[in-house]
Amino acid sequence: MSSPCLYCDRRDAGRQLAARLAGFAGRGDMLVLGLARGGLPVAAEVAYALDAPLDVLTIRKLGVPGQPELAMGAIASGGVRVLNREIVHRISDAEVVIEEVATAEQRELERRELEYRGDRQAMDVQGKTVIVVDDGLATGASMEAAVFSLRQRRAGRVIVAVPVGSPEACARLAGDADEVICLNTPPDFEAVGQAYDDFSQTTDDEVRTLLAEGNFDPR
Repeated sequence: MSSPCLYCDRRDAGRQLAARLAGFAGRGDMLVLGLARGGLPVAAEVAYALDAPLDVLTIRKLGVPGQPELAMGAIASGGVRVLNREIVHRISDAEVVIEEVATAEQRELERRELEYRGDRQAMDVQGKTVIVVDDGLATGASMEAAVFSLRQRRAGRVIVAVPVGSPEACARLAGDADEVICLNTPPDFEAVGQAYDDFSQTTDDEVRTLLAEGNFDPR
């Protein structure tokens, strides 16, 4: 019996996404960034197929207290903060809540940066075509923060590439990125995990391994 899900796992999703991105293969001005942690297995398959350098972009979602999967925003390295105004307006004492959550998430962001990268500098994105990959878009807040972070770092072109996403999030990101490639936008979208047979959590060890395997020399 065939699976009701779109993808077996993140690596399968990455291979299917890479097929859609085949036109970018072999370009010398390009690199692939995966959002930590779940975006890395997807991004690794894309980078391998396109023969492109792979790096990590650490983003932390600002989850609503008591509903951590509901994003009221996201933060990224470099002081980038994106807020989902629609969600924020529903929260009492929103400013206080946002600062408390952002402070905790900033600590975790810094820990992960050190964990994944050590003393290795982030790849230089200035003037380059950057394909930024995640395992899917729900609210899109994390990807918005990623795009703003890359703009801050003077990326040439920013292409958002995901296997699945809500139609609303994909449409909203189209106003931020130079191009959005979303393989599937189910009209009954509820969560990214519904697209996968295996949506088990990506670990820090997996992220480090994927980065080591994909640590091509930057072009």
